[in-house]
Amino acid sequence: MKALLKLCALALLSLNLNAENWPMWRGATGVGITAEKHLPLKWSVAENITWKIELPYRGNSTPIVWGEKIFLTQPLEEEQERALICLDRLDGKELWRRTVKYAETENSHRTNPYCSESPATDGERVVAVYGSAGAVCYDLSGKLLWQRDLGKIQFTWGSAASPVIHGNLVYIYRGPDPKAHLIALDKRTGKTVWQLNDPAISIEGRTDGFRGNKDSKWICSFSTPILVPTKNGPELIMNYPGSLAGIDPRTGKRLWQCRGLNPLIYSSPIAGENVVVGMGGYFGTSVAVTAGGRGDVTPQTLWRTERTPNRLGSGVIYQGHIYVLNTNGIMECLNLKTGEVQFSERVRGRGPKQESWSSMILAGDRIYIPNQSGETIVLRANPKFELLGINALDGILTNSSLAASDGQLFLRTHQHLWCIGKRQ
Repeated sequence: MKALLKLCALALLSLNLNAENWPMWRGATGVGITAEKHLPLKWSVAENITWKIELPYRGNSTPIVWGEKIFLTQPLEEEQERALICLDRLDGKELWRRTVKYAETENSHRTNPYCSESPATDGERVVAVYGSAGAVCYDLSGKLLWQRDLGKIQFTWGSAASPVIHGNLVYIYRGPDPKAHLIALDKRTGKTVWQLNDPAISIEGRTDGFRGNKDSKWICSFSTPILVPTKNGPELIMNYPGSLAGIDPRTGKRLWQCRGLNPLIYSSPIAGENVVVGMGGYFGTSVAVTAGGRGDVTPQTLWRTERTPNRLGSGVIYQGHIYVLNTNGIMECLNLKTGEVQFSERVRGRGPKQESWSSMILAGDRIYIPNQSGETIVLRANPKFELLGINALDGILTNSSLAASDGQLFLRTHQHLWCIGKRQ
């Protein structure tokens, strides 16, 4: 009997290990890499769709998945509310909805609806950040655990940085804003543990003290921080205007900084194989450094490139190469250690909009990346360009990224949430 119980326990453990959740934007690792081995390769509106549900308004955030539940942030524009919606993973049925009323005017770009921040969960609680409407935390049944007013976000294009949960802390970047800062809250109470203001360096070599002043070249960062393992322990990595930085996640102390980024940042950092990479937006700069440094590591920069193509989505690292899709629909493969371009190829779908604001995911040696027409491009992660397929849905705009769990993909367009593929 003991042997049988042990076998049953091992079987359950194996099931839990194989069943991968997608607890935050860009997954459990924060870098868009999943251990999923059975994600679908082909689908369409009429093929390989498990379900789709209609959404009340447009939105840019990415769904997250934990067990049998899906969580999605959703602006309710006419009601002047911001919502966290919990859905049944089996059929997309709404299980509960919790809203925050916010009637004050908040600036945002017309392409950036409110609630562009994706939620995050640790399996016990789920945290949502709503720009100027603050942050809320619920248990998985929808009971409010805490709520914080974190002050207004004052920026003409709005906000989009998603929360990150690690240990007992939840990290929230309060930017873009003239007083942008990274804040760590106790995930159990919502109380502030530490706060780190953006560095005053606005452009390379300049420490004039201005951040957001009209006389400064600081513009903004939409970056979501990522946690990276190093020889010295985990570090929070941030793409700041003008610099890439590593931060002690326990104390908020800035451990190292690499100057050289331009002052406009859209994407989050990329990390892998002991290298971290920051990429600037709108024909900016990119820098790469070895993880785990200390102090000013600018002299140890592995490579720096200028006037790179515009990039809103974040890429992935795989076997010594970086893969990134530029907003204009051109996929690039770069050598991780040198920055040398291995290929630069246009990947066009059938829809009218070929641009992409989404971040890619990597499963095995496959890259999945949506474009704005609701198509998902699938490529081989290989320094020789290989397009595996383009899967079209409803042609409705999407700026969301994919979530992957148990052999299925979840994609949000401005009208629907789609569940793609059969559950493994």
